This record gives sequence, structure tokens and C-alpha cells, in this order.
Amino acid sequence: MTALSSVAPPSAVAPGIAAGGKRAAKRVLPGFRLTLGYTVLYLSLIVLIPISALFLKTFTMNWDQFITAVTSPRVLASYRLTFGASLIAALVNLVFGLLVAWVLVRYKFAGKIVDALVDLPFALPTAVAGISLTALLAGNGWLGQYLEPMGIKLAFTPAGVVIALIFIGLPFVVRTVQPVLEDAEKELEEAATSLGATRLQIFTKVILPHITPALLTGFAMAFARAIGEYGSVIFIAGNMPMVSEITPLIIIGKLEQYDYAGATAVAVVMLLVSFVLLLVINGLQAWQRRKAGAPA
Repeated sequence: MTALSSVAPPSAVAPGIAAGGKRAAKRVLPGFRLTLGYTVLYLSLIVLIPISALFLKTFTMNWDQFITAVTSPRVLASYRLTFGASLIAALVNLVFGLLVAWVLVRYKFAGKIVDALVDLPFALPTAVAGISLTALLAGNGWLGQYLEPMGIKLAFTPAGVVIALIFIGLPFVVRTVQPVLEDAEKELEEAATSLGATRLQIFTKVILPHITPALLTGFAMAFARAIGEYGSVIFIAGNMPMVSEITPLIIIGKLEQYDYAGATAVAVVMLLVSFVLLLVINGLQAWQRRKAGAPA
């Protein structure tokens, strides 16, 4: 009886345990409602309000003015170049970005500085990248002086725009796919090899389904980055109307002419098209995850 009475009550033995028998949760950050409120406020200040201002400025135009501003022949030509070159550059980076990530992950070699060079387009100012590419590919450049006599002109043409967009978009694919390849289970590849699968079958049936969401993510990021690129393109594009003039340059030109409504109208079209394309890509990612059995 004395031993039983000497036992301390549960609250004294474990003061951190709640009355219901569960230990009170200790959070580093505030609760869900408060953090959600901060998140919505921050996104509103950084993203939603500027985009809303873009649409509100466009509403100062009537429908006919809007259609005239966004469908003039010069603007349509810039759409074709901007979205077409961005799509081609993103597709090229999809292939060669996977190749670079594969080499960096699967092979051990001296001079791993190649891994650091992948991030160079991130650190290099875009204007410097454009000047460097122009000095390399122009008619009197290091490579251009040999290519142009053969009829291959890259600088001041749409091909130069594509090259500049490939340069600035490559790291997005490499850095998205690289960690997924590093985390891939080698046992699945070894099991497929033991069952007699060829290297091509292993890649298409085992590796590719695993890295497809990362590939699509890298493609989307490279495509979105290319659409809004300005600094590295204006130097190598030549900026010839109807030939090598990108849409961001059209917007800058309208702003310099104090045509703010026309500039925002063109920007809204780019925003809507980009949003639709990214929505499609995100839908493909979700579909791929469901197909692989992972949560979407």
C-alpha cells in the first residue's frame, strides 16, 4: 500500500503528455492556418498582384484595340519565332540534357569541372552570354568565319536565337534529371540484366519510366525560361522585324513608345499561352506518376 501511494501521478511522471495520453506536438513553425495565410500573402504580393495589374492595364483597351495590338503581322511573326524557337531549344535540351546528366552520374572520370560548367549559364549574365555567342558565331567570329563561307549563317538569324535559348536552358534539364538518376535503384537494372534484357530494353522499360516526370519538369522549366529570355537573344538575333525579332523585344519597343496598353496586351497573350502549355506539361507529369503507381 505504501509502495502504491508513493507512485507519482501520470502528470508528474510525464508532464509533456497531454490529458488524452498523447504527447503535445512541438512545431518549429506556426500552425497550418497561420503558415498558409503567410504563404497566400507572400504569393499575392510577389505573383498574383503583378499579374492582376497586367490584366487590369489591358482592360483599358476595348476589344478591337486589343485584337489589333496582338495580331499585327509584326507581332504574329514574333510569336512564331519566340514560341517556335523556345520549343525547339527545349526539345534539344531534353535530349542532350539527359545525355549530360547520364554521363555525370553513371561514369567516373577525372576533371569533374564539367559538372560545375553546367551551372555556368545560371551564373553568367545573359547579356554576356549573348555577346559571347555573337563573337563566336558572327561572320568574323571564331567559328562564323569558317561556317559562313560554307553557307551556314547562324548569327543574326532565327538559328542564332535557338542556339542562345539552348545555352540558357540546358542546366534546367540536367539539374532536374541528375538527382533522379542518382537515386535510381541499380538492383532493378541488374535484375533485368539477369533476365536477359538488352541495354536498350533496360533503358526504355526500367530507367526511362522512372525519370520521365523529371524529364518533363526539366523540359517545362527550360521552355518557360526560353520564352521570357531577352538579354542573351537580342545580341545574336539581329532583331530584324518579321525575321529575327522576339516578342519580349516587341514589348520593350512598345514601352519605349509609351504604348503601355499595347505592351501589356502582348504580354498577356504570352502569359496565357505559356500558362496553357505549362498546364499541359504538368498534366502529363501527373499522368506519368499515376501510371508509375506514385501519388500525383
